[in-house]
Amino acid sequence: MSRLQLIHSPASPFVRKVRVTLAETEQVADVDLVRVHTTALSTADEAAAANPLGKIPALVRPDGPAIYDSRVICRYLVARAGADLYPEDRLWDVLTIEATADGILESAVLMVYEKRLRPEEIVFGDWLESQWGKVAGALDALNDRWMSHLHGPLDMGQIAVGCALGYLDFRHDDRNWRNGRDALAAWYDDFAQRESMVTTFPSD
Repeated sequence: MSRLQLIHSPASPFVRKVRVTLAETEQVADVDLVRVHTTALSTADEAAAANPLGKIPALVRPDGPAIYDSRVICRYLVARAGADLYPEDRLWDVLTIEATADGILESAVLMVYEKRLRPEEIVFGDWLESQWGKVAGALDALNDRWMSHLHGPLDMGQIAVGCALGYLDFRHDDRNWRNGRDALAAWYDDFAQRESMVTTFPSD
């Protein structure tokens, strides 16, 4: 193997972060997409081989061991391209916003697992609402505290937030995350029109 391989599923928002980063750094042609079907209860062989945790995305490299976790992969790809998506003068803000977006995704994905993988009679409603409370708090922080940054030059924080909001539309549209967050909603409606976002829209 002489090319990078991305172990992925098109429904994964963490995979989407990587794919948007590939597009924004002009590296799409350098990576072969290896699609797998994996869940919290059933790990695809390719995912297990690339990541001992069995999670996606994982990036298989021809010159070293596979790397995993979307933040690690994105940081690697940005360095590989010599891009400026982690600008030094705003690094801690970028990393904090990226972590906030990833936290939204972690809770949102757990909510999907709770409803999809548990028998209906034992779905834990209070736990679902607790996870949504984390999402809502993070959305409020973005809307109230970080809009000036989101309107700045493109960076990994913006990519992560865009993918997080897109996932909420994809899996939790009934929650109406836009309500009371006009600034964030307007920003996302514009950001979602980027070619990198349009071409990576999630699907089952």
